[in-house]
Formats: sequence, C-alpha cells, structure tokens
Amino acid sequence: MSPTETTHRRNDRRHRGLVPGLVLAAAGCTLVAPAVTLAQPMDPGRVDIAFNRYYDELELEAHVRALAAAYPELVELREIGRSLQGRPILVAIVSAPGMDHREKPAIWIDGNIHGNELQASEVVLYSLWYLCKEYGRNPQLTKLLQRTSFYLCPSVNPDGRAYWFREANTSSSSRSNQRPIDDDRDGRIDEDPPDDLDGDGSITRMWKRDPDGQWIRDERDPRIFRRVEPGQPGQWTMLGSEGIDNDGDGRVNEDPVGGDDMNRNWPGDWQPSFVQRGAGPYPLQSPETRAVAEFMTDHPNIAASQSYHNTGGMILRGPGTDYMASAYSRRDIAVYDQLADLGAKMLPAYRSLVIYRDLYNVHGGFATWVSESLGVISFTNELWSAEKYFYRDGRVSDEDMTIWRDRIVFGDLFTDYTEVEHPQHGDVLVGGPNKWSSRLTPLFMLEEECHRNFAFTVLHAEAMPEIRFHRPEITRIHEDLWQVTVAIRNDQVIPTRTDRMATGGIGRPDLLEVSGDGLRIVASSLISDRADRRMPEAAIAGREPGRIVLERGVPGRGDQLVRVLVRGPEGSSLSLRFTSEKAIDAMTELTLSENPPAPDA
Repeated sequence: MSPTETTHRRNDRRHRGLVPGLVLAAAGCTLVAPAVTLAQPMDPGRVDIAFNRYYDELELEAHVRALAAAYPELVELREIGRSLQGRPILVAIVSAPGMDHREKPAIWIDGNIHGNELQASEVVLYSLWYLCKEYGRNPQLTKLLQRTSFYLCPSVNPDGRAYWFREANTSSSSRSNQRPIDDDRDGRIDEDPPDDLDGDGSITRMWKRDPDGQWIRDERDPRIFRRVEPGQPGQWTMLGSEGIDNDGDGRVNEDPVGGDDMNRNWPGDWQPSFVQRGAGPYPLQSPETRAVAEFMTDHPNIAASQSYHNTGGMILRGPGTDYMASAYSRRDIAVYDQLADLGAKMLPAYRSLVIYRDLYNVHGGFATWVSESLGVISFTNELWSAEKYFYRDGRVSDEDMTIWRDRIVFGDLFTDYTEVEHPQHGDVLVGGPNKWSSRLTPLFMLEEECHRNFAFTVLHAEAMPEIRFHRPEITRIHEDLWQVTVAIRNDQVIPTRTDRMATGGIGRPDLLEVSGDGLRIVASSLISDRADRRMPEAAIAGREPGRIVLERGVPGRGDQLVRVLVRGPEGSSLSLRFTSEKAIDAMTELTLSENPPAPDA
C-alpha cells in the first residue's frame, strides 16, 4: 500500500491463538460501534442516549443540545467560549426550578481537556443525562438538584477530540490543543506528523528486516516481537512509530500537529515550558482554559470541582508539587480523604492518590489551581484501570492481556502486520496495537464506568455545605436586655469556607446579620462553647454588632456558635440571616421570651 493512500480499512482478524508470556501487552478497547439502544432497566427519559459507544465532537454537542431542548425546566445551555479552531465550548447548567442556580452551592464538572481522553466526555454527558431523566423520579437526586446546581462542561478540548477521531493517532496522541508549534525549530510548522502508511486509521509501529537486528518474531504468534539475548543474532529492527521523513531533515514524526497541554496552562503555580513541558507561552493563553477560568471566577457559588481524565484508575488531589503542601491544612485534607476514601470503595480498582507524592510534579494543573487559587475542594478522576479487565487487584500479566485481546475483544485492538514500501527504508512491516488499544474503557464496560463515576460526582456534590440554625437559647439578662446564643450548623462534609480560602483571603467571608424592628443590637461575637459566659467582645469594639463576619466559615459536619446581646421589649421578633458564597442563605425569626425555644430555629 502506498504511503499516500489514506483509505482506512478494518483490522484483519487472522491471529487468535492463546500465547502466554507476551512482551507486547496492549490494554483494551474496541472500535467505534454504531449507535445501538440497549434495553435499559430504567426509563431513558425524553432523550435516549446509548452509552456503549464513543461520540465525536459533533455527536457529543448534538446530544448536549438535545438534552437542553428536552429539559428546559432543568437545563440552561451556555456557550462560554470558542476553541482555537472555532468550536463551541458548552456548559450545561442543571438546577431545579424555583431558585436561581447562583443562589445555591454548585459543582463544576468537566472532561476531555486532553483530546484523546474520550470517556471523560462520556462521563459528563452521562451525568447530564442521568440528572435530567431522574429529576422528579429519584428522591435523592431530586432533593440534590433542589439545593445544589451542576455546571457540566463535556469537552474542554473539542479540537483535540475532533483530530483524534478524524485523523490517524496513537492512543496517547491528540492530547494537546491545536495551536500550531514549530517543534523541531526549522522555521516550518506541523510539517512532519506521523503518517498512516497502512490506512487503518491508527499510528502503529514499523519494523524492518535486519540480520543484525535485536528482535525476532514469535514462532507461534507472528504479532509478537521478542528481544534476543545478548550475542544472539536477530532478524528485525524496530524503526519507531509509523511515518516518513516529510521534511527531509533525516528525522521522522518530529513536528506533529498540536501544541499546548491545557492541563499545564492554569495560573496556579504555572511554570514556563522549560520547567513544565506543554505549559504554553503564559497562563490561560489558550482560549479554552481562559473561557473556563472566567466562568468559574464569575460563579463564586462553586463549592466543589470534578475533572475527568484517563487513565489509571485514580482519584487525584493536590498538591502538584511538594512546596505547595503548606496550602493544604489538616482540616481540608480530612475533607479530601473522607470523600476520596469512600470514592475508592465505589470505584473498583481505583486508588486515592496525591499528585506530587504518588505520581509526579505538575505545575499549572487545573485541579491544583482550583484547590489552591480558588480554595475549592477539587478532584481529578483518571478513568479506567487495566485491573478492571478481570476485576482483580494487582498487576495484569502478559498472559492476562492475551486472553483479553484474543478471547474478549476479538482482536479489535490490534492491526495485523502489513508489508509497506517505505520511501526511506524500503519494505517494512507496519502494524501492532491500534489507537483503541489502551487508555480507553472497552465499549461493553463503558456505561458502568460512566455510572460509577457519576455516583462519585453525586457524593462530591452532596458534600457541599447545607446550613441551618440550631438550638437557639434566649436568656433575659436585665429587664429589656437579652442574650441570644445560636448555632449555625453545617450538615454536610465540605465547610462553607475551606482553610485555604480563609488563610488566603479568597472570596467573600460568610456573614450573619441580626436585626429587628424596635430592637438595638448591643453586642455580638463568635464563641467556641455554650458554657462560655463572657460578654460578646463587640460590646467593647463598638462596631456593627448586627453584622458578624465568619472569616473561617462553618466547618463541615459542625457548628459555629454566635452570641448576641439585644435590647428590646419581651415578645419582640429578632431576625437572623446567614449568607455565604458556598451555601443557600439561611434565615430564622426568634421571639424574645424566656419560654424554652424549639431545638431548631
């Protein structure tokens, strides 16, 4: 087949033998399947979407728009920006009717910031679909949408997704945005990308016969190349990834299409490219990242953030580097651990990890920017783990992968070797694991992957603050002078203000406002214990005692006690209003009386 031919053909399925001890281990996925509607145990709702396939950027956008059109009472669709190539970046705002979405705590959910990480978008699409169809049917999700909002961005990188589907790629290419870059610094841009020599739609490996080579082909399975022992004659040399020397500089595939890694382009701990590869010229240089950052900073009600990637089966949190560890207090870490530890039980073969400690250093990452610059509890889920092939803990062996490749996915993730005439090397063999061969969840397991990660998203969303007043105590001090003590209680795990927000002065502090007709607020203060009988400090300060600032907010699953001195006649009504960027406002009315109050206001 000529190198210039671009017709994509299906993989040939000639080799299906069970061969133990393979060196070449390919993780699995199948080719894109036609849309097939499976029998569903529950009502698919007004829009029926099959989650046994992957959708390109146009199909993905069509599904999102269809859901927004079918559920106008729940979904507001916004285009928050355009990609480098002009594709829309969509955010679906999902919130129950009756209250503006900005007045409720919100969770940001995104996927596909790396163009090749397809199932990240499918998880976000599934989350949107499931919330819509279950509102009004499932009590737990209905209640959640009544007190919280969801901001769902299915694809941060639609250009990268489009290139991955439409062009020949490996499982790991088309990760970046599509900003043209002169990678080899020869004055030309993107002029030497990989070439699909055999027309299978993937970039695989090239091999050349060589009596001095270091590899031989397995006698039982010619798909497998084995390295010979030192001093032993070989028959083949590996030439690297499929491609030719397009620009005549003696190198192959050294200037591919694509530019910046948008998960290194965020302002938090951003470092230039000579420190952090792929960082881009400056923070938020990419229009995609800038659009997301502007939306998030314009919505201070975002109290949680969830970003989906692949692969490895990980629930990741910051810090991205060891020197940022001081940005995470013990109280904040306890929140992360409580959610991630339960999440690891909900997601088989997933582990809760810290980015810098358990993986590698990341500068300018999205999750760390959200955690460290916005003070929001933020996770990145790396979707899919090879251990799930067999639902087993521990390393998946080469023999396991043989069973998987030949007996479960029937060879769909491998292109058999084909002889091709190469302009520089003559006759070469081209083939091997195709672009579906790793990182991606197998199609028949995709819906489960989507659902379990959606369930973790719901866990994260349910943990956002929920405030009420608790156990008000009213005591007459002298004639018309009253002491009022009340607890502001947060029933959920995430505090109204993380320690990172409080110590960094991020966002607007929480506020308790106390007022009443004919009443004078004499003094007020925060207290740590109901047994503390000291007068409120504000009596000395002489400032606005009716406005109590809670810089540290209300802790998760805890109380903040407030004491107020009020002068006024018995039977007067005292109003309390608590406001926070991260919670629904809480209000109550108390009557100045010595009668025992109710347990909750």
